[in-house]
Amino acid sequence: MSPIEQINDVLHYLQSGTPDVEGCAVVSDDGLMIASALAPQIDEGRIAGMTSTLISLGTRTAQELERGNLEQVYVKGSSGYVIVTQASEGTVLVVLTNHEAKLGLIFLDMRRCIEQIRKLL
Repeated sequence: MSPIEQINDVLHYLQSGTPDVEGCAVVSDDGLMIASALAPQIDEGRIAGMTSTLISLGTRTAQELERGNLEQVYVKGSSGYVIVTQASEGTVLVVLTNHEAKLGLIFLDMRRCIEQIRKLL
């Protein structure tokens, strides 16, 4: 099995094993989709592009305001969260959750997922 297929398996496990996670993906910093576990109606290209924009703005904000290196960006909307976390050099994990998500549990599951992804990239 290729590394990308293995990453897809890790993402599907995160998405199916965490009830509040509606979808997740690994995206390169420059906006390319690497692997995903997203619902069919979600446009992977849009997710990848928006994720790249979030990372770019977050990185610049952290640097300009002297907050150190960017670790995470999250957006809270009335229907849920978009959480973006550094996965490895040049890649991020983006997770979409519903509005009832318990963020502590989501962050824990994301850390576990990232550990597995780092071994594969």
